[in-house]
Amino acid sequence: MKLLAFETATEACSVALHVDGQVRERFEIAPRRHAELSLPWAEELLAEAGISRRQLDGIAFSRGPGAFTGVRLAIALAQGIALALDRPLLPVSTLQVLALRAPLEENQILSAIDARMGEVYVARFERVDGLPTARDAERVCVPAGVSLPEAASVYGVGTGFAAGEGALVAQLGAGLRRFDATALPRAADVLALAVPAFARGEGIAPEKVEPAYLRDNVALTLVEQQAARDAKAKANG
Repeated sequence: MKLLAFETATEACSVALHVDGQVRERFEIAPRRHAELSLPWAEELLAEAGISRRQLDGIAFSRGPGAFTGVRLAIALAQGIALALDRPLLPVSTLQVLALRAPLEENQILSAIDARMGEVYVARFERVDGLPTARDAERVCVPAGVSLPEAASVYGVGTGFAAGEGALVAQLGAGLRRFDATALPRAADVLALAVPAFARGEGIAPEKVEPAYLRDNVALTLVEQQAARDAKAKANG
């Protein structure tokens, strides 16, 4: 099995290649350089593995939620290659990918990505057979809107735990055992989810891909963004 994967939904950029059980990856925290780095990295990885694009069986990518431009870029890259090669796509949740950054001994995981504007993208997962399985729906909300089932205890992972001066940490209180607010999703983890999905025959046609933006209005104008910041500042006194 030969799969190429892109992850560009956050400030980190990564590309990974799976060839018959071996994974190669490029990763860098590179805000605003995702478009510049992604395709050259893909070509480098293919060259290192000694294969061509036409030998790929499918293309995987992180479908969001995350930064609008980053999610859109990953879809564009994956669709472009898949359409040219007539190969299936394997979209995976960015929050599910992020959950794989939790230590292996942690089975209850809450993934959270800073969504800006005082909100976080968040979802809860349980590790089953080594892989995170969703236990609630992905959503975007203010930290105060995040809650856990009674007596639940989770390991937190992602930049959402640093957003708003740690508002999500304060909100969860004792329900949060530990957390890593520096963790970012990686393309190698996209492959960890995509490889078994491909084996199950879950690849989809490129034209059927849908991003997970979660926000109804994902492209706020600069004026709207400034208005939101002004309103937040006023509310905070």
